Amino acid sequence: MPLSEAEKWLDHLGSCSPCYDDFRKLRGSFQQARRRTLLAVAAGILVVASATAWWVIQSRDGIRVAQSAVVDLRNRSIARGPEQVPNEPPLEIRRTVSSLSILLPLGSSEGTYEVRIVTDSGESVAATTGTAKLSNQITSLQAVLNISSAHPGTYLLQVRRNGLDWSSYPLVLK
Repeated sequence: MPLSEAEKWLDHLGSCSPCYDDFRKLRGSFQQARRRTLLAVAAGILVVASATAWWVIQSRDGIRVAQSAVVDLRNRSIARGPEQVPNEPPLEIRRTVSSLSILLPLGSSEGTYEVRIVTDSGESVAATTGTAKLSNQITSLQAVLNISSAHPGTYLLQVRRNGLDWSSYPLVLK
């Protein structure tokens, strides 16, 4: 009730203890209901903010956050062509990775290399080229690949110097 309407009751409220007690109880329940409403609104905002943050983190592909991975081939056995080396654990990378830093096998020379990811049947999923550089006796190659549309599973990572045979390494995309 607006103060202008309550003005005629204020004198009575100030002098009658039972009426003032009723007024205090009503005011207390109103303030408690108001606090509950504010807490519910704050909790709703927190839930929406948390859900939005979770969604952003889970859908980084939509935001195009560049993720990189290091693939170390220095101590790997080299399989020529599509066959795999037995008893060698596969390399593992996430499908959200878009930039690979490939540490080439020992003795690899600098120059232009081709990199591709293929299925077991030899179908190419992604391919690129890059220039390998030697630094601190490690030959490394930077490769930018879009593998976000590939299905999780087993593949082959293939690397070759221009004009030479492919070297294949088992790969699992997660």
